[in-house]
Amino acid sequence: MAEVFAVVVAAGRGTRMKGPDKQFIRLSGMPVLRRTLAAFERTPVITGIILVISPEKFGEWDIILKNWGINKLRAVVPGGNVRQQSVMNGLLAVPFSCATVLIHDGARPLVTPGEIEAVAAAAREHGAATLAVPVKDTVKQADGQGFVESTPDRERLWLTQTPQGFSFSLLLEAHRRAVDAANATDDASLVEMMGHRVKLVPGSYRNIKITTPEDIYIAEALLKSM
Repeated sequence: MAEVFAVVVAAGRGTRMKGPDKQFIRLSGMPVLRRTLAAFERTPVITGIILVISPEKFGEWDIILKNWGINKLRAVVPGGNVRQQSVMNGLLAVPFSCATVLIHDGARPLVTPGEIEAVAAAAREHGAATLAVPVKDTVKQADGQGFVESTPDRERLWLTQTPQGFSFSLLLEAHRRAVDAANATDDASLVEMMGHRVKLVPGSYRNIKITTPEDIYIAEALLKSM
């Protein structure tokens, strides 16, 4: 079977958390990042994992990771100043034998092996795919003065999540072309800029990203209900 690698990005500063590093916050006794890595560890299709972490914490991770039992971890690399640079650093650590690469936020610890498998399969078939959920609320687009400019059709709107999966060569080329795309918020956008379509893979509203203190309480409640 062709190799599938996961690049887990955990290099953010976490300024909105206003407290301890969100990667180390415990959810039901387990650090957020360990839960995230464990999901990929348990997914049979995943060949290896590349972890991207903050340069400031680079020296701390060897000891921590040895105790986490992540046997598929192949490399730990420092992140950049923006997300796109961090992902590129991770991609450069992926072996060229890789066929499909998945990009995932380290702060999404509730992703399931089933969701990971689904994105990997869609990426193999279509070249690019992202986990996503339909928008529940009505969305308004604002003008520059704080007034409603338009109301997009909710039936056609999706909230993207991670993992996002791609042909490795396609994503690497997208990043090389977009070296100045510092404001890109996800990798699918870079592939879209090349004119490549991205397949939407239905995900779960449980796959939240830990960003603010309130998210910890939500994640704890979701874990208890799983």
